[in-house]
Amino acid sequence: MFGAQNQHLKLLGERIGVRLESRGNAISIIAADGEEDKISLAGQVLTQLYAMLKAGKNLYPQDVDFACRILERKPSADIGEVFKGDVYATSGKRTISPKSLNQREYLDAIRNSDLTFGVGPAGTGKTYLAVAMAVGALLRREVKRIVLTRPAVEAGEKLGFLPGDLVEKVNPYLRPLYDALHDMLDFAKVQEYQETGVIEVAPLAFMRGRTLNDAFIILDEAQNTTPEQMKMFLTRLGFGSRAVVTGDVTQIDLPSNAKSGLLHARAILDNVKGVKIIDFDQHDVIRHPLVGRIVQAYDKHEQGR
Repeated sequence: MFGAQNQHLKLLGERIGVRLESRGNAISIIAADGEEDKISLAGQVLTQLYAMLKAGKNLYPQDVDFACRILERKPSADIGEVFKGDVYATSGKRTISPKSLNQREYLDAIRNSDLTFGVGPAGTGKTYLAVAMAVGALLRREVKRIVLTRPAVEAGEKLGFLPGDLVEKVNPYLRPLYDALHDMLDFAKVQEYQETGVIEVAPLAFMRGRTLNDAFIILDEAQNTTPEQMKMFLTRLGFGSRAVVTGDVTQIDLPSNAKSGLLHARAILDNVKGVKIIDFDQHDVIRHPLVGRIVQAYDKHEQGR
């Protein structure tokens, strides 16, 4: 509960702004006058994390930070319920599970909808969780293959200086998808699946003219699609398939006169049955805590402009 050398208690104290002192199995929470709300929050975090441990869940340092974020935003939240439901166990025996309210809603949407949009800043787990869901669905034989794709904005003359054929030229743009795959499956297994066509990682241009049945399809970096490309992708969906579209509308790399296919699709499909749109924000950033503050600072700067 306390963590190695009271690491969890130290993290909690720094995160909320209180001092935690332990003696035996008792913890004292100390804060400045007028900061009783911080004492209440720290007590609630400790109580809920302890309940998680008693239920058999492992507790990691980052879980302390995630629990603080969730209860700050929604004091009535049940941390155990949010974290419940492991998506996938990686080859390193580490389990992947939701770490925020929006992540939990995102995973529920992927399970229950044929088409899910995950829109938000970097580090919120949009692509990572989608790949984890895809790998889990493949291993449970709910789908026969996984198709991972993203637009290669530089797929014009600027790729000419890169060595290799077209696939090798666009591979650097697909690297984040490979990184997520290799984090969940052994390298040899990924190679085997790719050679047999069970897993396909390809630029969006390769999707034209195809119908994808019994597949889990992920379109990453969708903010860099044109409306025509987005429509082309969405109409690839076949029977027994589901699709996840992820993107960050603050990182559009298209020419200034081009409209983002993600923004266009979101406006058109907002109320279409079978389509679910989940919005993430800086509170869902599951990277170093500094990343969330950086995203917040940039958002504030843009609003000021």
